[in-house]
Amino acid sequence: MPKGGGAQSTAWCGRRASETSARVMSKSAGDHGLLVPRECDADSVNALMAGLATGLSLIIAIGAQNAYLLRLGLTRQHVGIAVTICATSDVVLILLGIGAIGQATRTHLGVLEVLRWIGVTYLVGYAIVSFSRAGGRTALVAPEIGPGSPRTVATATLAFTLLNPHVYIDTMLLLGSIGSQYGADRWLFALGASTGSIIWFLTLGYGAKAIAPLMSRPFTWRVLDLLIGIVMLVVAFDISRAHLTAR
Repeated sequence: MPKGGGAQSTAWCGRRASETSARVMSKSAGDHGLLVPRECDADSVNALMAGLATGLSLIIAIGAQNAYLLRLGLTRQHVGIAVTICATSDVVLILLGIGAIGQATRTHLGVLEVLRWIGVTYLVGYAIVSFSRAGGRTALVAPEIGPGSPRTVATATLAFTLLNPHVYIDTMLLLGSIGSQYGADRWLFALGASTGSIIWFLTLGYGAKAIAPLMSRPFTWRVLDLLIGIVMLVVAFDISRAHLTAR
């Protein structure tokens, strides 16, 4: 045996054992649902960007919550409180939707297939509605509101957010259903959707004075509706294509 061969063999065996142990630990952690660092591949980026695009497409709309936040931003009334409530509510509901539906699909495998086509149908329908709205759109006009205390603003923001049934349909049911199609990357989808909500509310609240003239133009909303419709069709196609490829 060459000089030092025993030491080299021992070191080599040690490295092999360490690599094997790391693989076993990684697999065990993955089996128990723990987050394990891994390389960022195309599927992960796709899930993240799909979540961002879908989340933004659902949240950018003319509604009481957005109009109220825009007015708070214009008058500089407790914007931080309102933005925090809006963003936090969305993030919590998105995570609950992804978690609950993810658990349901793991327990009942047939649920995933049903939710897949419910999501595709909803996305296509939403795209059609967006395209039709683009033909004759109104604008987002901030309502007139008087000065309010932090408690008043917080109460009103919670009401506009949590008493709207569409918020549960969009964040928990729809985003949860779509996110579950990405398997292990569903939490990246949730991260993208949550990031979209945070970006939108920060922009609407703190950038109100800059974007208010733009948001008051019907042309702006026509363009947004067209883009939203396209995004919805792209995400619907992506989910369908993944299903067909898997078959």
